[in-house]
Amino acid sequence: MNSNFLNSLGLGNIDIGFILLGLLAISIILLILIILTFVQNGKLKKKYEKFMLGKDGANLEKDIMTLYEDNKFMKLSIDKNREDIKELFKKHETAFQKIGLVKYDAFTEMGGKLSFALALLDEKNNGFIINSMHSSEGCYSYTKRVKDGDSQIALSNEEKVAVERAVNGNTSDNM
Repeated sequence: MNSNFLNSLGLGNIDIGFILLGLLAISIILLILIILTFVQNGKLKKKYEKFMLGKDGANLEKDIMTLYEDNKFMKLSIDKNREDIKELFKKHETAFQKIGLVKYDAFTEMGGKLSFALALLDEKNNGFIINSMHSSEGCYSYTKRVKDGDSQIALSNEEKVAVERAVNGNTSDNM
């Protein structure tokens, strides 16, 4: 019977023992795969139970909604902070950031270096110079506009030094 059946399948020369041995090997491999699947399923079930510990569907949904709202609030806060930073940066560009001061004697008879030239510049070296000259008869103050680190009106030596100090970040040598 075995040889007629195997002959009809075209396997007449193969011993039935080899077939049974092959089927046994396949069965063992399948059994190992089933055991591995049960182990993985058990681990997944433990993780799920730990995740769901003390929670029912309503509590879990509430927690997820709370996290969603917190995330939404943080995103809005981040967007607002970005806009605030842009606005502050824009305002900061035109704020006076650079200062140069030169104290000097406008008139040789005075002494004490009571006169000064003060340069106040923004990030782009635009601003003004205040020059205050003290004499025994009084104090004279005037301003000159500075654009791109230069003035359309001629600058005195002290005013040039004040602008140079402001541009280079060297505020003063005698403050």
